[in-house]
Amino acid sequence: MEEKEGRIAVIGIILEDKNQAEQVNGLLHQYGSYIIGRMGLPYERKQINIISVVLDAPSDVISALAGKLGRLQGVSSKALYSKKDTGKMVDNESREKGDSKNTEDRESEVGEAEKGRNGTRKE
Repeated sequence: MEEKEGRIAVIGIILEDKNQAEQVNGLLHQYGSYIIGRMGLPYERKQINIISVVLDAPSDVISALAGKLGRLQGVSSKALYSKKDTGKMVDNESREKGDSKNTEDRESEVGEAEKGRNGTRKE
């Protein structure tokens, strides 16, 4: 199991050719285990779509996704990285199996957030 330093990043995507939407969504699905969230804005007046994708992934994964997106005709993309890393991460294959420490940490955080004011879990 290979561990790498994780980073938080935002990939900004401008989709000028709507025929590329399926390829963009396919790439985002392929990297879905790293995606924290995404927001898409159609800008009808200019006939473009703007998509922001937030990831927690190793730098090489982030740059690979941004590069693959940017190579699509009619698609522009740029990545903006956080300055600090998010700690050790396991490779994508292990993350999809649920073996990631980050997955366990997130589950723990959710459990803590669900506790009521008296310290008991809400049902």
